[in-house]
Amino acid sequence: MRRRTFVAAGISAVAAGTSISCGGNQAGWRFFTAEEARAVDAICEQIIPAGPHPGAHDARVVNYIDIQLTRHFRKHQETYRRGIAGVEAAGRKKFGRRFVELSPEQQVEILSDAEEKSKAFFELILAHTRQGFYGDPRHGGNHNMVSWKMLGLPSPPIRGRERSVWPGFFCPA
Repeated sequence: MRRRTFVAAGISAVAAGTSISCGGNQAGWRFFTAEEARAVDAICEQIIPAGPHPGAHDARVVNYIDIQLTRHFRKHQETYRRGIAGVEAAGRKKFGRRFVELSPEQQVEILSDAEEKSKAFFELILAHTRQGFYGDPRHGGNHNMVSWKMLGLPSPPIRGRERSVWPGFFCPA
């Protein structure tokens, strides 16, 4: 086999592997479908709504949860699938529409029911929303450090470049 043929075949194989590894999910999500991501984004926005400060949507909390469900939260994948399906079913049953199409008041009503009926899912998404909103942006949430700015926290320095993380706390380099 000639070198050019070999290189061209390798590039084609990599391109094919890349498109296969993305699954059928052209929306750019790792775990969620586009519809599930919209539902989770709406749920998170009800948990930490935007007001005078950014909310969960602005912090891209759904991105954090999506990434972590393919990493550290793998064991919670089925809980999320069932929980999202349950919220969607409740919205359709009670109001005849999908969760994201409901008014904020109707969404709160559905989530109040979900809190009682699907306690495991609700507690999980509540904890993950908080983590994605307040956590380090390098994990996929807290986009542009919106929660840190809201709280007046300085951007933490990169480890090893400064002797302390925040004034008053010693951190050896």
